Amino acid sequence: MRGASYARQQYTRDAVLSASPARLLTMLYDRLLLDLRRAELAQGSADWQAASDNLLHAQDIIGELTATLRPGVWDGADGLRAIYEYVRVALVNANIHRDPERTREAITLLEPLQQSWHAAAGVVAEQESAGIEASQGYAVG
Repeated sequence: MRGASYARQQYTRDAVLSASPARLLTMLYDRLLLDLRRAELAQGSADWQAASDNLLHAQDIIGELTATLRPGVWDGADGLRAIYEYVRVALVNANIHRDPERTREAITLLEPLQQSWHAAAGVVAEQESAGIEASQGYAVG
């Protein structure tokens, strides 16, 4: 069983190292929402340790997302930073007060962002693919 675990870790590591910035962002959002859903389920069954572990990991991801914002490059960065800060505080309170409603609120706020980033990453991938085809002399569109 240990070999399978190592292989899975290696596969994940390789996927992260070879991912484009857009793909890394969607991977972070996917894991963030997974953590929050797991935390909500754990809170519902009073498994406070599992809930806390997942909420803490989600807070780490929110911290990473916040750190990568570049207000000088994108004028929407400050608004997104405010959402991240609101969610971070909600997750801290969800953990301290064992409040699944705060966890659910975070999920509700972040799901549309997850979907939007996935859509944007898809557009970027299509544009990159079209650019590669065009640079190789293939007919595009």
